[in-house]
Amino acid sequence: MPSSKAHRYLVSLIRSGLVEQDRLTSRYDLGPFALNLGLVALDRVDRIRLGLAAISELRDLTNETAALAVWNERGPVVVRWERPRRPITVNVLTGTSLSLLSSAAGRVFAAWLPEQQTEALLRAEIDSGRAPEGIASMADARRLLAEVRREGVAVMSQGYFARGVEAAAAPVFNFKNEITMSIAVVGVEGTLDLGPGSPALAALKAACSTLSARLGATVTPPGEAGGGVADAGAEDGGA
Repeated sequence: MPSSKAHRYLVSLIRSGLVEQDRLTSRYDLGPFALNLGLVALDRVDRIRLGLAAISELRDLTNETAALAVWNERGPVVVRWERPRRPITVNVLTGTSLSLLSSAAGRVFAAWLPEQQTEALLRAEIDSGRAPEGIASMADARRLLAEVRREGVAVMSQGYFARGVEAAAAPVFNFKNEITMSIAVVGVEGTLDLGPGSPALAALKAACSTLSARLGATVTPPGEAGGGVADAGAEDGGA
C-alpha cells in the first residue's frame, strides 16, 4: 500500500479512536476505543462454558475425574465434574463447597486471591480444627500457600477432606490476570500419579494455561520461568 494511502487510513482510524499516535516517536498504537472493544469482547466470553469444555478435554486426556470450581462468598464451589471411563472413580458432587486448606482447588484460590478476601475463612478452618495436620496457625497456612504459588499447582496426596482420594488443582486467570476458576483432577489414592513430571499434572497445567490465554490472561503460567502471577499473588497476600 502506498504510504500516502496508509496515512489516510490511519488518520481516519485516529479520528475514530481505534488508533493513536505517539507525539514523540510518531509511532502508531491501538487507541482507547480499540482497547474498550477488546475489553467488552473479553467480558462477553462465557468463562463457564469454556471451563466445561476444558474439563471434558482434560478428562479425555487423563482418564481421571476432572472438576471445575469457582469462587463465591462462602468460598470455592464445584460447578461441574466429568467422570472418567474406568471401573472405580471418584464422584464430585456439583454444588459441593470446598475447604480452603483441605482441598486442592481450595488451596489454589487461597494462594492467588488477596488475603483480605480469604483470611476470615482460613482462620475459621484453623480455629475449628478442620485444617490438615501441621497447619495450626495463619503463619503455617501462609507458608503452605506460598509453596502452592511457587509450584503453580496444589497437590494433595494426604490430608484430603475425603478419605482414599487424592487430587491436584491449578488456577485459571482472566484478562485482568486475576484467578477466576480452578480446574482439578481427582483420583483414587494410589492410582493417580501426581509426582513430578506426571502426565496428569502436565495435562492439568496445560489445560489451565490454554484456558487462561483464551480468557485473555497475558502472564507466564505460574510454576514456569518468569511466572508473573505467582509473584503478584505472593505480594497480595482440593476439588
